Amino acid sequence: MVQDIMSNLEIKDTTANPAPLGLLGFGLTTVLLNLHNAGFFDLNSMILAMGIAYGGIAQIIASAMEYKKGNTFATVAFGSYGLFWWTLVLLIILPKLGLAEVSDPTSMAAYLFMWGLFTMVMFIGTLKLTRGLQVIFLSLTVLFFLLALGDITGNTTITIIAGYEGIFTGASAIYVGLAEVLNETYGKKVVPI
Repeated sequence: MVQDIMSNLEIKDTTANPAPLGLLGFGLTTVLLNLHNAGFFDLNSMILAMGIAYGGIAQIIASAMEYKKGNTFATVAFGSYGLFWWTLVLLIILPKLGLAEVSDPTSMAAYLFMWGLFTMVMFIGTLKLTRGLQVIFLSLTVLFFLLALGDITGNTTITIIAGYEGIFTGASAIYVGLAEVLNETYGKKVVPI
C-alpha cells in the first residue's frame, strides 16, 4: 500500500529556470566583445569586467542550477562558455601582469578553432531542442571559425566580419533568454523561440 501511494506521488520542480540567466550572460557579453571585433571601440575594462562577471560567473551559476535540474546539455554549455570567458580574460590580463607571454596568432587560432569544434558538436545536440538554440549554436560555431581564420591569416577584414556575425550571435542569445523570461512570466508563448 505504501508503494502504491509513493508511486502516485509526483515531485514537482518549483525552482526557477536558470537558462535565461546563462543566455543573457552569454549574449550581452558576446555582443559587447564583438562590437570591439567589428571595430566600434578598443578592448577595454568594460569587456573584461563583463567577461569575468556576467559572461563568466553568471553562466557558471546557471550551469550549477541546470545541474541540479538534471539538464546535462545546459550544464555543459553554460559551464563551458562561462569558463571560456574566464580563459579569454586571463589570456588578455596575464601578459599585462607579467605572468605569461602574449599568445601568438597561431596559438589564438588553435584556441578559437577548438572552441569552434566543441560548439559544432554542441550544435548537433540542439537539433533536439528549440530553433532559437539552434540559431545560437550554429552562429557561434561560425563565429569561432571566423575568428580563428582571422587570427591565423592576420586578415583584419575577416575579424571585422566575425565581429558583425558575433553581434548577431549575441543578439540571438539575448532574444532567446528574454523570450524565455517573458513566456514564463505570462504563462504562455508570447514570443516564439
